[in-house]
Amino acid sequence: MLEGCKNARERWGGVHKLIDNWLTARQELIVQYCNLLASKPLAADYALGQQVQDLCQSMMDYCSTGHFEIYEQLIREAKEFDDGGLELARQLVPKLDALTGRCVDFNDSYDERCGFEQLAQLPAALSAIGEVLEDRFELEDQLIARLHTIHRELVTG
Repeated sequence: MLEGCKNARERWGGVHKLIDNWLTARQELIVQYCNLLASKPLAADYALGQQVQDLCQSMMDYCSTGHFEIYEQLIREAKEFDDGGLELARQLVPKLDALTGRCVDFNDSYDERCGFEQLAQLPAALSAIGEVLEDRFELEDQLIARLHTIHRELVTG
């Protein structure tokens, strides 16, 4: 997952500063996720609970930025160029919305009230949310790649 993030930053990092910052936030989210995955979930201590809360906060910030800044900008560019990117956005954004719902569900389960029972279920929940994030990143990369490729060709063509 982390390698895919690095590749995305290398391929699209210069598209726009907002996307650069968002891809950096994605990388930080992945690092937090991997660190939490490596923790011992039944060691119900303050540090683990704080790690879970930090992951939830980062994930919600990342999702919010995607929906309220990045996707809107990409859709605006697709409308402006009217080159087929809007149709892709219409296909992918509802899928991204559904994945965001699963991130919100995870957040609701683990943010601020992460007791022993939640910590006992954390390994399975982390595995599931990891798959959600991976699917999300893949769809986002498709959206960015398609719009960037089309627009780059129009500008240089």
